[in-house]
Amino acid sequence: MGIRLEGKPVVEHLREEIMTRIAKLAKDEHTPTVIIIRVGNREDDISYEKSIIKNCEILGIRHFLKHLHADVAQEDLINVIEWANEDKNIHGIMLFRPLPDHLDLEVIRNVINPMKDIDCMNPINLQNVLETNVKGIVPCTPKAVIELLKYYDIPLKGANIAMVGKSLVVGKPLGLLLIEENATVTYCHSRTKNMPDITRKADIVIVAIGKAKLIKDHYFNENAIVVDIGINAAEDGKICGDVDYDLVFDKVKAITPTLGGIGMITTTVLLRHVVLACEDLLKRKAGGGIC
Repeated sequence: MGIRLEGKPVVEHLREEIMTRIAKLAKDEHTPTVIIIRVGNREDDISYEKSIIKNCEILGIRHFLKHLHADVAQEDLINVIEWANEDKNIHGIMLFRPLPDHLDLEVIRNVINPMKDIDCMNPINLQNVLETNVKGIVPCTPKAVIELLKYYDIPLKGANIAMVGKSLVVGKPLGLLLIEENATVTYCHSRTKNMPDITRKADIVIVAIGKAKLIKDHYFNENAIVVDIGINAAEDGKICGDVDYDLVFDKVKAITPTLGGIGMITTTVLLRHVVLACEDLLKRKAGGGIC
């Protein structure tokens, strides 16, 4: 029978570290602060916003909300971001994606101060991953996967890992983080030929391909560790992953659930980035750098 890799104990472990760092900042009368910018009223954005706020309150992170109409002019959104960049009391900027079609993400992502870019939107922070500077702000979901694997003592050094998905948000940076842990990573995607032949040989299979229940039990060997990052709506309206969880659970060694898995760890990593940004900005200020 498979083991369910729950996210909750990982979150609790991370919270202990985060709260210790926040308490240290509080002694010097500093409070990590994040601004949450939401354009429009997408249901998934609203749900994620509520989760972030709840976790801010648990951890003791101050938060501000800025809600903009879906038809907001690009100049007005940029003005909000630039204001947040300049405000020394704001340490982290969270902008929900995807943005409405009339807004140019490539322009907007470059406006966010890399030091405050807690969701790793600015290309400068993505470049840090490529250059193996993994101690700073890195993409939250890939980092959440690393935290989960390490918490459950799943060996990464020398591990054969199949990364199903090659997006710039998850697949590509996660593969780089895994290589930095000395794993051997094989990328698979929608055009990969005979994908099950590849994934069945892997010690760990990580799936982020964005298609409900696409990956069935014949993609895995019985000793596989499966990390499912996908969140989709099934035909019956229920939330499901990219992996057919019910079919796969008893056929592998361990697997993450769709709800209560990587998603909740991702939110915690995001807020740890707020603390990191606060610490780094204070260091730069103390050293005479520009905040």
